[in-house]
Amino acid sequence: MKWITRHRPKIDRIACPWLIRRFIDPAAEIIYVPDEKVLPRAEALDATPFDVPGVEYTHYGDECTFDYFLKKYKLDDPALHVLADIVRGADTDRHYLAEQAPGLWAISAGLAHNTPDDLELLEKGMMIYDALYAWAKFHRHEKHTQHPTEQLLLDVFHRFLEIKTGANKRIPAWAKELKDIIQDQIDTNLSLKEISRELDLNPAYLSREFSKHFENQSFGEYVRSRRIEKAIELLKDPKHSLTDIAYLTGFSDQSHFTRIFKKQTGESPSAYRKKMRKK
Repeated sequence: MKWITRHRPKIDRIACPWLIRRFIDPAAEIIYVPDEKVLPRAEALDATPFDVPGVEYTHYGDECTFDYFLKKYKLDDPALHVLADIVRGADTDRHYLAEQAPGLWAISAGLAHNTPDDLELLEKGMMIYDALYAWAKFHRHEKHTQHPTEQLLLDVFHRFLEIKTGANKRIPAWAKELKDIIQDQIDTNLSLKEISRELDLNPAYLSREFSKHFENQSFGEYVRSRRIEKAIELLKDPKHSLTDIAYLTGFSDQSHFTRIFKKQTGESPSAYRKKMRKK
């Protein structure tokens, strides 16, 4: 089947062909022509026009053509609907619809700028949407620093460097080397013991020195404090349940999270959240 639309695509006119070829018609032929030639060429070539005014496959209300394809073909894959929010946000400049929308716009605009041939642009864009779909389906809830220790170590390093030292004090060489270790092994499950071994330092020494530079807190105390700070931020968003927040802040379960939260703030998470809403 032939599909035809306006030339120089960026968002919807790349996303829709991707959707067509991946979920509707794998052998679809996509044709790009100047705006004024879409309808005449559609009739001449017996092609279906899309993403132009006055045709079936187009924008309706605040939804874009990608949304219409999902409804028309009853595509109910949840990952596609996650992708639809991103496409709609990028295509209509409503970047608040999805936090990935401005990134998609930036990549699409740059790709179009660097690729004058529309069909070549489509082939490159297909790779982008394949990647976005895989992310939405399999990796949407992951973070690059997936293990809590990884993010903690990054935080530790940056906070360490931000501490003002006296004229006679210097940042230890091991702290500088720590940055390289984190960058080299960012995707592995790092631990204080492993880092001590790589730095050729005694774990007890590293633990003791850590407390000197971080508000006299032990490694464990510092971890819990940072987790509770993050939990307080997450409590502001009503879409997060307490179970979600416990998971997102690295606690083993909600009861553990509640116990530590109350110990540090004097209130349970639910009571703290109620107080925040009243302000």
